[in-house]
Amino acid sequence: MPPTSILLIDDHALFRSGMRLVLLAGMVNVEVLEAASLEQAVRTVTSPPALVLLDIQLQGVNGLEGLGLFKQRWPGVPLVMLSSAAEPETIRLALSRGAAAFVSKADTAEKIIKVIEQVLSGVPDASAGMARNTPANATPRPRLTPRQCEVLDLLCEGLSNKVIARRLELSEFTVRGHVQAVLGLLGVSSRSQVMFAARRSGLIG
Repeated sequence: MPPTSILLIDDHALFRSGMRLVLLAGMVNVEVLEAASLEQAVRTVTSPPALVLLDIQLQGVNGLEGLGLFKQRWPGVPLVMLSSAAEPETIRLALSRGAAAFVSKADTAEKIIKVIEQVLSGVPDASAGMARNTPANATPRPRLTPRQCEVLDLLCEGLSNKVIARRLELSEFTVRGHVQAVLGLLGVSSRSQVMFAARRSGLIG
């Protein structure tokens, strides 16, 4: 049986990497296609995937605008909207424009996978269930110092300790300590997981 293909569209490379690992680890026989923008997705993905996982806050043409584009291009492909802003109006707009479901980036990996599997299996009211998810269900936000927040922002840009040290005018040793503190507060063990964990915690959009 060919793998189930999921097209993940998000403009942050580290977040895509983290989400890709989550999907591959949590689902069976799945293939994850990645794109940084709607334009790249349309240009590079020629065959319709089984599902599109679309960030609502993309640069350029945003996810809400892209909903109509994908419904025209692949009318039978369900779209799951992904966002850190689980506001009722945003959810309502996404669902009214044809999204099959809406999940918050503050949700756990297990919840996100559950909704994706429900949509793929055609379970009714999957979108309605996720529309009720609010930040009340979110992972508690870690308490970072202002300096740690600066380091986090630069980590999410994919910068090395040496470059971060130059940007912040700190020693590389000091930066290394901040990085380890940020990883610990986010509950992750590697830099590649930082973007995903920070978005889940609501620290970045």
